[in-house]
Amino acid sequence: MLNKIKNPQDLKKIKVEKLNDLCAEIREALIQKISTNGGHLAPNLGMVELTTAIHYVFEAPTDKVVFDVSHQTYVHKMLTGRAKAFTDPKHYTDLNGFSNPAESPYDLFTLGHTSTALSLACGLAKARDVLNQKHRVVTVIGDGSLSGGQAFEALNNIAEQGGNIVVIINDNAMSIAENHGGYYQNLEKLRASNGTANDNMFRALGLDYVYEPNGNDVHALIKTLQQVKDCTCPTVVHVHTIKGYGYEPATKNPENYHYCGPFDIATGTMKGTPSLSYSEITYQHLATKMAKDPSMVVVTAATPKAIGFNAERRQQSAGQFVDVGIAEEHAIAFSAGMAKGGAHAIFGVQGSFLQRGFDQLHQDLALDNNPATLLVFGDHVHGMGGSTHNGFYDIVQLGNIPNLIYLAPISKQQYLQMLDWSIEQNEHSVAIRVPDKIIDDPLPLSKKFTPKSRVIKQGHGVAIIAVGSMYPLAEQAVAALQAHNINATLIDPVCVSSLDTEMLDKIEPNHDIVITLEEGAKAGGFGQKIASYFGDSRIKVRNLGISIGLTQDFEPDKLLAQNGLTVENILLQSTF
Repeated sequence: MLNKIKNPQDLKKIKVEKLNDLCAEIREALIQKISTNGGHLAPNLGMVELTTAIHYVFEAPTDKVVFDVSHQTYVHKMLTGRAKAFTDPKHYTDLNGFSNPAESPYDLFTLGHTSTALSLACGLAKARDVLNQKHRVVTVIGDGSLSGGQAFEALNNIAEQGGNIVVIINDNAMSIAENHGGYYQNLEKLRASNGTANDNMFRALGLDYVYEPNGNDVHALIKTLQQVKDCTCPTVVHVHTIKGYGYEPATKNPENYHYCGPFDIATGTMKGTPSLSYSEITYQHLATKMAKDPSMVVVTAATPKAIGFNAERRQQSAGQFVDVGIAEEHAIAFSAGMAKGGAHAIFGVQGSFLQRGFDQLHQDLALDNNPATLLVFGDHVHGMGGSTHNGFYDIVQLGNIPNLIYLAPISKQQYLQMLDWSIEQNEHSVAIRVPDKIIDDPLPLSKKFTPKSRVIKQGHGVAIIAVGSMYPLAEQAVAALQAHNINATLIDPVCVSSLDTEMLDKIEPNHDIVITLEEGAKAGGFGQKIASYFGDSRIKVRNLGISIGLTQDFEPDKLLAQNGLTVENILLQSTF
């Protein structure tokens, strides 16, 4: 049945008593593909029946359907003409894992970050009403995404705006890991009372409310959605689903299968040998320090594994580990408050998520020099994905906030030294750009860390300044230049939020070309600061970084090559 569905109209031709068979086909396709290629498994398994019911009842694309985050839209893609990407191994890599208007008119927005869909739906409904149109607006948001402040800003506006908006709360009692916060006590009370509890945060806002306990029963869902689809005022449909439904390993451990690599279907065992990561290195180092210093508090915004804290470790760390939920703005201001109060706050976060807290970084953290530490993970091309999950902008953003020191280590030893220094000092807000490759430092580290650049190899003529994770490439380029009788200087800038002008002045007399390498946006990046500094001098500065467009999906090595971040191009840039 699945391969015959080219659009939701084909879905509606299937007899309702056959929908369970269709859902079984969809679930099998999900498990087969993701076991081979990796992807978001548990969120999509829990959404099979709900997505099927939505497209069976509503009239997309005339009716507007918006999925929050959109990592749970695999089923939506199957039912809107893209099933081959899930049923034919030859086409497994055709699509990305998120809502993408370039793929289909059924995808209204490029979505990858959370807590935004309610605002988008509110705007779609307002446009419909001012244009005197009659279609319906439906938005699907998970319970985990409700912790994001924008979700409640939107609910507040939706309640006042009125009109036909159906807000479907996909409540599986999970975020990526477990939920945290007072909102979830109310959701738990609503689930326990079958939606009848007097304490109801949605009704308190003035929204109509319907509870559907059988979120993995396609027939029950169709009946409920048919009752509300023509509502004349905003209505919340609170649906209780099971994350990972239909695949036992995913239901037993949905956190491990939120996003996973290839795995063995029969056993659920992940394929490949786990390698040591900076997440694990960070946890081991912090755990040792936390045991000695009760004033240390590690913070996450719903991504605890990014900083190495699995479920067991979270329990062991008790009050010294805080998951604030999907709320980066709060996490940053919360960390600033702890730092002001004398605690040692360490906030570990994926770089592409950190940008949501830009105002708090500037106003609450750095403006008063509150000495919290931010550990920024994933800001390298091998740790990113598409236009929604890349961290190319971090140096442009964090490198230009007054009072914030942004460090870019090249090695494991240097990273841990920076981390210790950041926690122990009390004068500055500090962020550390966690590298991807685990390498040993090329030089013995000084006993006392200072955020000043290091000359790794002294040469003349050509100087290569490599930011953080670009160091291995720079090292290869220097060796290649040596083979061409060019004795290049190699510099680790250490800090990318300010220039070490003393070092730059020293290299000016005996160098003609300076080449900067950074795994981030070239426009407005660190290299352009150096180009500006040398603007009136005889030195030629050549900046190599990522030229930013609305990058959709990319192959990391190919993207680096397209942007000239290769040994061959560095050799070309080293001549007049």
